[in-house]
Amino acid sequence: MKGRFITLEGSEGAGKSSNLLFIEERLRAAGIDLVTTREPGGTELGEAIRELLLDHRNTSMLDDTELLLMFAARSQHLHELILPALGRGQWVLCDRFTDASYAYQGGGRGIANERISELEQWVQGSLRPDMTLLLDIPVEQGLQRAGERSEPDRFEREQGQFFERVRQAYLQRANAAPERYRIIDAAAPLQQVQQQLDSELTQIVAKWR
Repeated sequence: MKGRFITLEGSEGAGKSSNLLFIEERLRAAGIDLVTTREPGGTELGEAIRELLLDHRNTSMLDDTELLLMFAARSQHLHELILPALGRGQWVLCDRFTDASYAYQGGGRGIANERISELEQWVQGSLRPDMTLLLDIPVEQGLQRAGERSEPDRFEREQGQFFERVRQAYLQRANAAPERYRIIDAAAPLQQVQQQLDSELTQIVAKWR
């Protein structure tokens, strides 16, 4: 069986954590040999970079530094974990990937997409996710949900306009490539969100098995 690469994307408060577990359980129940990981992170070095990126004390971090750290962690992640797993025929489920760089560093920070694309090509070559599930939620509702969690990290401390730019960047990418993206209404109650995900996953497994 060919390895498949599925990514889960969404802004703050979209419910990625709980739904990632649901997707993982659903795929494993279907008999998929699955590796679940996250970005930034997924490796020992990547997790160390993640701590730098999320630490709210790092207020002086430049936007370019942030972008380069994201791709440094991604390079390690790809070569140490993702590519070997795909090469073994496993499926990889990743909590965020390069779409997040276009959304957060591109849309949110205002870095030109062309610069992100250059790094994407350098680090990834031709590799792109086979399917991206985008959990979409209005910014105000997402931030309200996120505010009920633990102390906010460096990204979660941004203002609403930042997250609106992030959301719009995600939606623009999804609308430009509907063959890869599936937009999930994450504003709905959790049971309905997971019904949407279950429908998409049923089609994915049937298509790729």
